[in-house]
Amino acid sequence: MRFRVLVALALVVCMASAAAAQFGRGFGFGFRSRYPPRFPKADTFGVGFNFCRGIYTSARGEAGGQGWSTDYPDADLNFSIRLSELTRTRVKFNDDGRPDFVTIRLTDDALFQCPYLHMEDVGTASFNQREVEALRAYLLKGGFLWVDDFWGSYAWDDWVSEIGRVLPPNEYPIHDLTPAHPIYRTQFQITEFPQIPSIQSWRGNPHETSERGDDSAEPHFRAIFDARGNIMVLMTHNTDISDAWEREGEDPRYFYQFSPRGYAVGINAVLYAMTH
Repeated sequence: MRFRVLVALALVVCMASAAAAQFGRGFGFGFRSRYPPRFPKADTFGVGFNFCRGIYTSARGEAGGQGWSTDYPDADLNFSIRLSELTRTRVKFNDDGRPDFVTIRLTDDALFQCPYLHMEDVGTASFNQREVEALRAYLLKGGFLWVDDFWGSYAWDDWVSEIGRVLPPNEYPIHDLTPAHPIYRTQFQITEFPQIPSIQSWRGNPHETSERGDDSAEPHFRAIFDARGNIMVLMTHNTDISDAWEREGEDPRYFYQFSPRGYAVGINAVLYAMTH
């Protein structure tokens, strides 16, 4: 078993690093220019996996965050490619060879075509009542939401308040995920949940992974479960898993230190979402 785990992790490193230069040079869209939303079309769904990112309104700003578009679109693009390479998941690609990832308004009926929904910087989110009701309906019908890249106690408290409007905490409490949970080993064996800083934070201090000092020293892997015990909402707090995907081709040191572990968490999460 230990040998298989090492081989699997080596495969992540080898396959992703072999392509890192390619996507860093020209296949990603580039983080400096704001890329517009990609709304679904009539023929978007039903062919293969689509990475769906939720659009929301931010009530305030967070250092290093860009609201719903944080890490967009290169995280969505690169993760979709790696998912197609490292698993047998059929990912939908467009005629230009790029994955057909989409952005979704929470009140859009197309939301219910997404078995997996991704959101970032959610410590700034402010849902209106229609969004609350739509997101609740989506989750109770079997949808899966993963929120990532929000740091510190202030962002956590704000997110808990918003998701509590969607799923009342007395009925749907938040739990810490321990290594005994299947998501730790859906495909890759995760022995320690990683704290991954943004590449900007890491470049400022490559010896520190906490972006908010003592207030974000411990990364959290948490979830809200449905009545059957399956995860409805996955929360990765005090870590930026998505930056390990977005920035995979920008700096080989950052890549080797963080990307294999970031992809391991991401692939486990999506495979869990698609099979539960």
